[in-house]
Amino acid sequence: MAHGQAGWIGEQCGLPRSALGVHSSPRRYFIAMPTIEIVSDVVCPWCFIGLRRLSAAIELVRQDTPDFSCRKRWLPFFLNPDTPPEGEPYLPFLIAKFGGRERVEAIFERIREAGRAHSLEYAFEKIQVRANTLDAHRLLFWAQQQGDAERLVEGLFRAQFQQGENVGDRAVLCRVAAEAGYDATAAAVWLASDQGREAVLAEERAVRALGVTSVPTFIIDRRHAVVGAEDPAVLAEAIRQSLQP
Repeated sequence: MAHGQAGWIGEQCGLPRSALGVHSSPRRYFIAMPTIEIVSDVVCPWCFIGLRRLSAAIELVRQDTPDFSCRKRWLPFFLNPDTPPEGEPYLPFLIAKFGGRERVEAIFERIREAGRAHSLEYAFEKIQVRANTLDAHRLLFWAQQQGDAERLVEGLFRAQFQQGENVGDRAVLCRVAAEAGYDATAAAVWLASDQGREAVLAEERAVRALGVTSVPTFIIDRRHAVVGAEDPAVLAEAIRQSLQP
């Protein structure tokens, strides 16, 4: 699928629309509240921008459909699946990956420029650790069992990209959870256990099996998908398409 192209990713892989446990009929009528599944990783800077652009897209849809509402569900993706559990130095990894400090700084500036349009400021210079995000995804899995987790997602992005914190550190995760309104003790108990680990790994495998290879990817009511932190107008059009019979 080309960058930003709307469509059903699973069709490329021959997978049914019931993948990931959500069943749907081949033909739909008007959907009162579609589900937007957001495949992302908390160490992906474009995913933070994608979250802002999705919010702007929803506002565009509401210009035509004032009572529009949707459910958001975050699905895991490991941007760097080989990250050791304790993480590793951030900048040296990026320099090795992209071929030099100058190129890394150019990438940072491109992201900063894109973020400013949505009132986002990135502090890449504060980030010391390339975090392993399995526990962050486990925390999101836990939070979504209790309802919408957008405040937690926002907090994790802020911790990573604006405060330069290690979002693989359980103490950081518990503090971010508390700031988002969750019980810090319950979050700590969850993270100290092995609960949710296999479920998160299974979801991530299922997402990749659908053909997702980059993030953010927005899957809209299992009918359309937009790959990348696309312009709000592109996302809005995909949402509108999902509302059609």
